[in-house]
Amino acid sequence: QVQLVESGGGLVQPGGSLRLSCAASGRIGSFSVMYWFRQAPGKQREFVTSIRSGGTINYADSVKGRFTISRDNAKNTVYLQMNNLKPEDTALYICSAAESHLVPVPKYWGQGTQVTVSS
Repeated sequence: QVQLVESGGGLVQPGGSLRLSCAASGRIGSFSVMYWFRQAPGKQREFVTSIRSGGTINYADSVKGRFTISRDNAKNTVYLQMNNLKPEDTALYICSAAESHLVPVPKYWGQGTQVTVSS
């Protein structure tokens, strides 16, 4: 059974930084793609960033230049470094994983970690 557990969220002032972690119960190399999504109350879940097993990275335009996704295969952990945070970044940040290389639809989901950006 695959489990994804996020951590690192909290309250931060605008312009501040946080680093989120997503720890997997198994080897993250087993997944085709690891994703970060975010969801604010009353809003649709929003794509933030993804990293493929081969290394390809994508970012939503709203976070380009501010957020960085990375992974440590030895620790089975994916990270999201968030810099220059803005109030509109406030959301529940959720880690997910896809298995299929052909159709890498998110299959496994973590419980999320809350990020609140406020002065």
